[in-house]
Amino acid sequence: MIGGEFGVVCHGVLTLLIEKFSGDEVSVRSDGDRVVVSLPGRTHTVSRDAAAALRAELGEALTERCEYVHTVGTHRADGSYVVSRRGADSSGHRKVFDGFAALREQYATLPATFTAADVDMPGVTGGRRHLLVRHVVEHPVFDCTLTARQPLTAEKRPSEGGG
Repeated sequence: MIGGEFGVVCHGVLTLLIEKFSGDEVSVRSDGDRVVVSLPGRTHTVSRDAAAALRAELGEALTERCEYVHTVGTHRADGSYVVSRRGADSSGHRKVFDGFAALREQYATLPATFTAADVDMPGVTGGRRHLLVRHVVEHPVFDCTLTARQPLTAEKRPSEGGG
């Protein structure tokens, strides 16, 4: 939350995001009815309404939910990535990763042709393994296709640049 009328400097999540992507140290302070964002060599002043709108837009951008045929992928504001079964609400039908990169790393360890049994990671058994196979097949970032339903089998497509 932006500081009060005393010009409190905030170092919250939004400030950290700006620092991460700009590579600069950032400070944010309240100045009456304005919010001042300072980076080395430049300062931006916006109204409280504009700052609140920006915060809402950043929150929406950081929390993205993509539904596929059988699965859902959710990028959470805290950076984690959740794979869940579409239409299911219980935690038994989801797997939380530290981030999308963690899922990509897991996918990279899988063989060219893989089954649910190949999805070997702590805390992932039975239905969650099948869930993850279905998710990588459905998600457009992962270049693989479902080749069999019994047993559930996927195959990575050969990449055209070797990487």
